[in-house]
Amino acid sequence: MRGIFKMNYTESSPLAEATAIGFTPELERILPVPSNETTCENWREIHHLVFHVANIFFAIGLVIPTTLHLHMILLRGLLAVGCALYVVWATLYRCALDIMIWNSVFLGINILHLSYLLYKKRPVKIEKELKSIYRRLFEPLRVSPDLFRRLTGQFCMIQTLKKGESYAVEELTSVDDRLSILLKGKMKVSYRGHFLHNIYPCAFIDSPEFRSTQMHKGEKFQVTIIADDNCRFLCWSRERLTYFLESEPFLYEIFRYLIGKDITNKLYSLNDPTLNDKKIKKLDHQLSLCTQLSMLEMRNSIVSSSEDEEGLHQFLRGTSSVSSLRKCCISPFSWQGICHSSPLGP
Repeated sequence: MRGIFKMNYTESSPLAEATAIGFTPELERILPVPSNETTCENWREIHHLVFHVANIFFAIGLVIPTTLHLHMILLRGLLAVGCALYVVWATLYRCALDIMIWNSVFLGINILHLSYLLYKKRPVKIEKELKSIYRRLFEPLRVSPDLFRRLTGQFCMIQTLKKGESYAVEELTSVDDRLSILLKGKMKVSYRGHFLHNIYPCAFIDSPEFRSTQMHKGEKFQVTIIADDNCRFLCWSRERLTYFLESEPFLYEIFRYLIGKDITNKLYSLNDPTLNDKKIKKLDHQLSLCTQLSMLEMRNSIVSSSEDEEGLHQFLRGTSSVSSLRKCCISPFSWQGICHSSPLGP
């Protein structure tokens, strides 16, 4: 019985047979290494140079500072190069299908992201006539060329007025239709035939009315605006511009600031009719309480508070300075009944 048992055990032991015929090294590679033995006693040979170059690209990409302007483009570019080198290494030198497939997937992802970033950084072409407006008004406030092109490319147009033609006529033209910036030429603003101030390029034509009609709809222009030269201006549809600005909070704040500055310039111009474009550029535009004045009512109240022509001539001759204007302000949205010392007072 013992002999039979012993014989059966010997016959069913493939390990013993494999040891007898000399296949021990091959089995050592297949069989798991016991946990109580030391691993990595014999390190494999160093991988090919392509493998190390790929990892160098990965390392460089990861240490690029985020403050660098093209940080994301450089990162994705270096990661794509590293993945491509991994694919070459896995295909030609390692013959590892899984490594090749995974790095091919990573390579595709990085190439797509890199393409998207390069597309966003593409040079945005701004029309020649609009470059001066962008550089003077919007670029200093960090409005991107792409955002500016969206602002000027969908719901606005460039229009022309010949010398002597009217942009707006007092008591006739509605203020609810448009908002415009003068591109070229010069416009003259008058009330009942009396000159008030000029409008120069890169200035809003009807910014006071735009501010006023945010609170009161259906108003008419209280002044006449006539082209003093052949003029070209950029004109937005008021309604569509309002909807667009509601979807772009950053641009909405930019417009509020620019319109406030423009109203400030017009206040200076009312008190100094000789103020020209060069002087306006040198002014330090600081918004004040009077910036928020409704220029629609201001322009109207120049004469409406005094029915006779003498009051108008007094204002046009005497006109108080901006400092006295500030002292007289009672309401940020009305000039009517400002103060007794002003020719505009009751």
